[in-house]
Amino acid sequence: MPADLLLDTADALASDGGIVTIRPVAPTDRPGLAALYDAATPDSLRLRFFAHPSAHTLAAEVDRLCRPESDRHLAMLALEGERVVGVASCERTDDIGHRAEFSVFVAEADHGRGIGTLLLEHLAARAHGRGISELVGEVLPGNFAMLRVARDLSAHAWSRFGDGIVDVGLDTIGDEAAESAVDVRDRAAERASLRALLSPASVAVVGAGRRPGSVGHETLKKLREYGFTGTLYAVNRNGGAAYRSVRELPPPVELLVVAVPAEHVAAVIAEGAEVGVRAAIVLSAGFGEDGPEGRRRQHELLRLARRHGIRLVGPNCLGVVNTDPRVRLDASFAPGTPRPGGLGVAAQSGAVGIALLAGLGVSTFVSLGNKADVSGNDLIAYWYDDPATQAVALYLESFGNPRKFARTVRALARRKPVLALKSGRTGAGIRAGASHTAAAAAPVATVDALFAQAGVVRPEGLGDLIDAARMLTGQPLPTGRRLAVVSNAGGLNVLAADAAEVHGLTVPALSSAARSRAGGPDNPVDLGAGASVEAFTRAAAAIADSGEADMLLAIAVGTESNAPGELLSALSAVLDARPGLTAAAVLIGCDGAGTSRIGSRGVPVYDLPERAVRALAHAAAYAEWRRRPLGRRPSLPDISVSRARAEIDRALADGGGWQSYERTGAILGAYGITLLTTANARTAEAAVKAARRAGYPVVLKSADPELVHKSDTGGVRLGLDGPAAVRAAYATVRAAGRPGYGVLVQPQVSGRTELVAGIAHDARFGSVVLLGAGGVHTDLLRDRTLRLLPLTDLDAARMWRELRCAPLLTGYRGAPAADTTALEHLLLRLGRLAEDFPEVAELDLNPVLAGPGGVVAVDAKLRLAPVGAEPDALLRRLNGSQSS
Repeated sequence: MPADLLLDTADALASDGGIVTIRPVAPTDRPGLAALYDAATPDSLRLRFFAHPSAHTLAAEVDRLCRPESDRHLAMLALEGERVVGVASCERTDDIGHRAEFSVFVAEADHGRGIGTLLLEHLAARAHGRGISELVGEVLPGNFAMLRVARDLSAHAWSRFGDGIVDVGLDTIGDEAAESAVDVRDRAAERASLRALLSPASVAVVGAGRRPGSVGHETLKKLREYGFTGTLYAVNRNGGAAYRSVRELPPPVELLVVAVPAEHVAAVIAEGAEVGVRAAIVLSAGFGEDGPEGRRRQHELLRLARRHGIRLVGPNCLGVVNTDPRVRLDASFAPGTPRPGGLGVAAQSGAVGIALLAGLGVSTFVSLGNKADVSGNDLIAYWYDDPATQAVALYLESFGNPRKFARTVRALARRKPVLALKSGRTGAGIRAGASHTAAAAAPVATVDALFAQAGVVRPEGLGDLIDAARMLTGQPLPTGRRLAVVSNAGGLNVLAADAAEVHGLTVPALSSAARSRAGGPDNPVDLGAGASVEAFTRAAAAIADSGEADMLLAIAVGTESNAPGELLSALSAVLDARPGLTAAAVLIGCDGAGTSRIGSRGVPVYDLPERAVRALAHAAAYAEWRRRPLGRRPSLPDISVSRARAEIDRALADGGGWQSYERTGAILGAYGITLLTTANARTAEAAVKAARRAGYPVVLKSADPELVHKSDTGGVRLGLDGPAAVRAAYATVRAAGRPGYGVLVQPQVSGRTELVAGIAHDARFGSVVLLGAGGVHTDLLRDRTLRLLPLTDLDAARMWRELRCAPLLTGYRGAPAADTTALEHLLLRLGRLAEDFPEVAELDLNPVLAGPGGVVAVDAKLRLAPVGAEPDALLRRLNGSQSS
């Protein structure tokens, strides 16, 4: 295959879980296309060509499809292995129009597998990149499958019947309804694809030697001891009680567990394809983690697996676990016996995976290893509809497609708690940007924003992850942030209350009636070291029934004169009778040590109050996010995409980079974003005239677009109150920039809150919108918030409310309140600009002055850059596809 086509190759899942490769048609595909049409039935050919085509017609069609790709002609091929299973194409109807006529044809044996839909999804995305906004086609009335595909691809799809033909049309850019339909198709395909991995009927361990301690031996032993319910085979080249090769196994074998040296893995996978293998867990090391040769070996292994429709976990991984009693799969070499539970776990680190398995009950566990194929995105789609999985925990070292992750994980988090521990949070990964916005949108901050928007619980470390997962698996979510504490230890009560305030919970005072029923002082309720079981349970029940707390924390401490384990055992009945109450317990003392849960619903027990409170705080924050509406993308008037496109195209033709103030203003103006009235002066006298028109006092700034931090380099002079002051400042300000640039003259505006707002684009994550405290102290105060796209009306409202300086916008100490609605409109317009033009690499508006009369940007820096191949959040493709 030509190298340029290889770069555009994407592997995707058919609806039955089979792996299909989508790529542009090449001249070498003539035989495959001819075979596709030769094998078709007359009825299929009639639906495509509206009559039974002659051999000449089919040859001409193959010639058309194999033409070189251009702005007028696009053709995409679908292959399963080496077999062509479908083709889709479009032809532009004229040179400058935005419409193209499309056609789709799928192999007879592959109807109903969603291949036509996949082809059209990829064709539409490619056409959109060529400036085609609508695909139109003619369909016979009896071609119900094609009509259904078109309708599923776009909520704005249209159809018209006339002269015995149905004309159909669909947009090439997705809408919310189309995105939802894609997600449904993706989840169904992922479940089908991963069935052989997570619920196999038969497993073969390859490299299952006789030597205890070897990876293969121990993995086979664990599969047997855990009670795998399917058929289990051992493969060892030395024979004995095992098969000598995979090829000798009785087909079909659904899952291979591979523990042989790296150089032999590919041969094992190739043999597995002969006996029907659909999934493989590669425990072997020596691949992508092992230098250039290992990366080459991993790439070839992935391509081999994809050709044969085999899903891969690893290589260099710990294995896979499914505790479902109908499966009982422990295909790992982790120590211990997996405990059943409601947590789905994916971990890129074997060591972290071992810690999670040791500390938690799981539904399924997947050690991702090098993540050559199966990734967190695949498992998120699988867990969405998995009834056994009540919550999800992820340990991530990298993102394959962070844009898709953001979309899919937010959808999952709306149904189930998602906890994620992302390594690499230190300053070592932060890049220095040329603008405040770019510097703020460092990878760590962008990941924080992604997790916050998606409702992902982000623990501080591994212990915190385990604590939070225990609280969020199988327990009711709190309805608020009010915490009641009842215990027999006053000192621990104080520590719990302190921790609650630190983590954003409240410990409210109880009413006199609640105190009386509880039989103790105010919240926290200290019953004293000698509290009886009856007193303890009575207090807990009274608080639970008072309606004055959203969460209950029970702390039992043992002494020589009491039995704290008995206190918690009795408490179980109180909690079981109140299944909607969010609760946690702390047990300190030898009696009952080792207790991890109490009651029939498994209320978690912790060893320290701070750990319990922090877990409760995670639950409260997640529940709060779940209750929030997502908001909508509002209609924004007075936006001219065409004006902005013309300016950006001219700028990129001139080399891109930092733009002049005039061009920056023109692009922002096309989106309804106004800059402070500004004049560019190239002489001192011109500056004086401009100042007179603006009205004194004025500000002089360097007009050099590449000058960073103008106030630090003499490139700004404030408060110039007359012609003499302007003349005196002109030379200094102009000298701060490069020769050839003049100065900008603006009226001085004061009495408003200074903010910074902007856009930064990341090739992998997409664009982010920033808002923060502005002015010269932007970097010092670091009071800012980020949002990934798309930006909703509620996102914009939450952004300014999250700032520490938010009180300045709402009338701090009697000052007039700023027009926050205007501020939200500014953020929404920045978000739409970033969506429409990823070429906006950096945009920095600093300061933005917010006051009662609205908001205005006083200074603006804009850098434009061409956009190359980037991940697509919507387009379905598997991890490791070439173009991603």
